[in-house]
Amino acid sequence: MLMLASLPCLNSQPLTLSTTQPPFLKAGDRVALLSPSYASSLGEVDSTANVLRDWGLVPVIGPNVGKVFAGKYAGTIAERVADLRWALNDTTIKAIICNRGGYGTIHYINAISLEEWGAHPKWLVGFSDITTLHGLLTRAGVMSIHGTMGLFLAKGGTDSSSTLMRDLILGTVPRYEVAPHPQNIEGHATGVLVGGNLCTFAPNLGTQADALQGEDFILFIEEVEESMHNVDRQFYMLALNGVFGAKGRCKGVVLGDFTDCGNEFTFESIEAMLRQYLLPLGIPLLCGFPAGHDAVNLPLVMGAPVTLDVRNDGATLQFGIDGRQQEVKVE
Repeated sequence: MLMLASLPCLNSQPLTLSTTQPPFLKAGDRVALLSPSYASSLGEVDSTANVLRDWGLVPVIGPNVGKVFAGKYAGTIAERVADLRWALNDTTIKAIICNRGGYGTIHYINAISLEEWGAHPKWLVGFSDITTLHGLLTRAGVMSIHGTMGLFLAKGGTDSSSTLMRDLILGTVPRYEVAPHPQNIEGHATGVLVGGNLCTFAPNLGTQADALQGEDFILFIEEVEESMHNVDRQFYMLALNGVFGAKGRCKGVVLGDFTDCGNEFTFESIEAMLRQYLLPLGIPLLCGFPAGHDAVNLPLVMGAPVTLDVRNDGATLQFGIDGRQQEVKVE
């Protein structure tokens, strides 16, 4: 059996994570559409804006959206930072929806202070490379939403991932009832939800985007197009940095999708491989939660207090935040 339990904790004193819930949106609220990583076409952005109008919201496209730098990035680092700073500080902007992920948020982790990230709490929505921004917001004391982005909303916004995200930013909070998974580890835990795309947040260890420096958290992980050995490497990096240390900072783990990832070892799956590490720790593990890079990407409130209950007959993931509660069955 693979082991993590004996690895030393190399981090300094853990932080106490305390986050503010941004106000839910209402009809007529202004929502910024930004491209913090790779570029999106203006046609896609316009289609996303039309979906937001259908929802009763007012889309506002970032000043630098549509620019392309080095063939991929949505503008230079300075241009992407300028759009983020504008949207964060404009108090008439009530939420930020990212147009897409890709790569590039690591470039400006230190460009905006945590004080500025947290000065005007508002919902930020995205996933994949946007994981860095979730870490920054959690460290700044603001909740955010790991969920579908403009690239997918542009297709019409009527799929379950989009409508659940819409309902969430408007005040209806999902309570997930998840079907059993053969690699689950039963148990009950509470903590602050952190994480996201593994190969995005693992390199952020030790920076101001590192929400894994906190105490008492539930770790969510998803990945796309990575070899099994690189998933193992990134996960082991977390262990070497004390994420699974003897003090029990990580109270539970939720594994999302591992889309188009490799299987070069003889483990049944990536979930089975990671379960071998987690089993000796005595913490619950929920596998197969549909969030990440697959067709269904259910919204998660990052930085929020959550309760994870994994049982023989299934699991429950519940957010301890204000709002109308909606039970969502996940098969």
